[in-house]
Amino acid sequence: MKRPVWITFDCYDTLVECPISEVSLDIIGARAEGVDRERFMADFDTLRYETTTHGPYRPYRDVLRDTLRQIMERYRLPYRDEDGDALVAAVPTWGPFPDVPPALERLREAGVKLAIITNSEDALMSRNVANIGVPIDCVVTAEQARTYKPSPVIFAYALDQLGCEPADVLHVAQGFEYDIVPAHALGWERVWINRYGKTGNPAYGPYHELPDLSGLPGLLGV
Repeated sequence: MKRPVWITFDCYDTLVECPISEVSLDIIGARAEGVDRERFMADFDTLRYETTTHGPYRPYRDVLRDTLRQIMERYRLPYRDEDGDALVAAVPTWGPFPDVPPALERLREAGVKLAIITNSEDALMSRNVANIGVPIDCVVTAEQARTYKPSPVIFAYALDQLGCEPADVLHVAQGFEYDIVPAHALGWERVWINRYGKTGNPAYGPYHELPDLSGLPGLLGV
C-alpha cells in the first residue's frame, strides 16, 4: 500500500475509547432501573447521529446535553441539568486504546504526518489529544468547520487545513457511516478500524479493514 503524506484519523472509538453510553448510564444510575440498556445505548447513538446530521451546526457539548435529555425523556427517566454537565465533563478524560500510541509513534518515525478529523470541539479535543501522548500535527474539529461528519464540508475543510489533495491522504476510522462512506464519495483511500466486529459494505469499497491500529504501520510498510 502506498505510504500517504498525511494520515487522518477519526478520534472517538478509533484512537480514543468512547464509552459515552456506558458513562451516561452510570450518570443516570438507579433511575435506569428496568431499562433495556442495550436498546437505550443504540437509541442514544442514533439520536446523536440524527441530531448532528440535520439542521444548523450546534456545539458538541450542547448536542451531548440535549440528546441525553431527549433520550431520557423518551424512556421516561427524570433528567437533571447536572446529568448533561457530567457527561460533557467526562469526555476530555477519555484516553487512547492500548494499541494506539505505539502505532502512531511508528508512523511518525517513518515521516508520516498525523491529523485528526473529529465531530468534537476544540476545548474537549485538546485534552483527548494530550491523553493520547503522541504529537498530532493537525486537529480539525466540527467546531472549526461548523459542521459534522459525514458532511463533505468538514472533509474539504480538512484538506484546506492540511494543504494537500485527496491523493495525499489516507483516512483511518472506526465509524462507517460517519467516515468510511463520505470519504469513499470524495475519493479518499480508507482503512476501516473495525474494533467491534461489525459488518461492512462492499458498495463503499475497496477499503482495507483492520481490527485495531496495531496493523496499520505494517500495512504501510513501516
